[in-house]
Amino acid sequence: MTTTRSTKQSPRPGLPLIAATTATLPAVMLSSLAVAQPATADVQPTTVPATLAAAIEAQAAAVKAGIIPAASVPAALPSGLQPTRVTPTVHTVVRGDTVSGIAGRYGLSTTAVLKLNNLKSNSVIYPGQRIKLKAAAAPAARAAAPAGTAARTYTVRSGDTLGGIAGRHGVRLSQVLSWNGLKVSSIIYPGQKIRLGAGTAVAAAPAKAAAPAAAPSASYVIKSGDTLSGIASRHGVKLATILSANRLKVTSVIYPGQKLAIPGKTGSVQPASSVTPLVPSSFLGYTYPAAVVSSANKNKALLNASPVPSLAQMQSIVADTARRMGVDPALAQAFAYQESGFNQRAVSPANAIGTMQVIPSSGEWASDLVGRKLNLLDPYDNATAGVAIIRQLIRTSKSLDYAIAGYYQGQYSVNKHGMYTDTKHYVAAIKAHRRTFS
Repeated sequence: MTTTRSTKQSPRPGLPLIAATTATLPAVMLSSLAVAQPATADVQPTTVPATLAAAIEAQAAAVKAGIIPAASVPAALPSGLQPTRVTPTVHTVVRGDTVSGIAGRYGLSTTAVLKLNNLKSNSVIYPGQRIKLKAAAAPAARAAAPAGTAARTYTVRSGDTLGGIAGRHGVRLSQVLSWNGLKVSSIIYPGQKIRLGAGTAVAAAPAKAAAPAAAPSASYVIKSGDTLSGIASRHGVKLATILSANRLKVTSVIYPGQKLAIPGKTGSVQPASSVTPLVPSSFLGYTYPAAVVSSANKNKALLNASPVPSLAQMQSIVADTARRMGVDPALAQAFAYQESGFNQRAVSPANAIGTMQVIPSSGEWASDLVGRKLNLLDPYDNATAGVAIIRQLIRTSKSLDYAIAGYYQGQYSVNKHGMYTDTKHYVAAIKAHRRTFS
């Protein structure tokens, strides 16, 4: 039997229908259809499923083949389509910030941010502090300076630190210290010239050749708040001349009552008895030994000449240090407020230093507790010392009241004699302040 095909091909039925239809056609009909199909090289023969189940499976496989596998879909946008991230030069710390959090926010590594700001992994940052996120561009003058012949200099401005100067100029702090004959504890002052290279100084000071061998001089007795540069300016002489005449260095510490020779000037010597010391010799009716008061005055002069955090910044340092060391921040702030009012420049006649008012011997004990040497003149170390002592007293005292009393009266004295009347008032004040800061 023969059949004729229409020139207009009808839509191809679904696979299940083809399977059902072809299953009922005679073999001769099937062979005729096969002969009538035009043969082309580009069209692949299609295998017709023999059963309905096979057709369903074939249809499911075709649908599955059109689905893109999940593994082939990228988890993130391609770099070319991602929005451009703008990283500022500095970030001002707000309460709750951490170095790692700041670094992650701007797509930077924590290590890079720590290195750029001369910080350590355990360094404490405080609200208002400025964290550098980009290294300062090297000044064009660096390339122009002849290698090995001249060293660049930097004039110190108010608020500068040696670590900050080194970081801004892309050199190590140890190099700056070596080039200038300074130590980590050295004090710098506005107007001071800091060498930033190992070469010969750009300009040699001619002061030595110009200074007469036996010039007349007057004496000046240092008062509270004086600085060497300020004294030189008021008397119209160069700082280098005063340093040379008194065998001092730019890093030397001066204190009230000290006499300075002023070359080229004449005048009466200011009587030392008229000078008011920075720290008095007595407190609450008790007079402290002269050596202790002298050390207290020297520490007070050092703190007055150094940049320190504000009261609010110091409060944040104390609270953050307490959290890090597992002590109630409200309790630590209560001690700091009672002892110094968060004033890092406070020094008592007993030579109790800074915000938490830690005396040097207690500072050595705190250093043993934390496993490193603490510098009580440093605001972060001072807070660490105070919090470490509070934590140890809480661990070893029979009650919180006894721990608080131990900070004021001494743990041994409290255990042996009980709390004195003024100690009881101190404990009550600390507990009241704690409620305020909670």
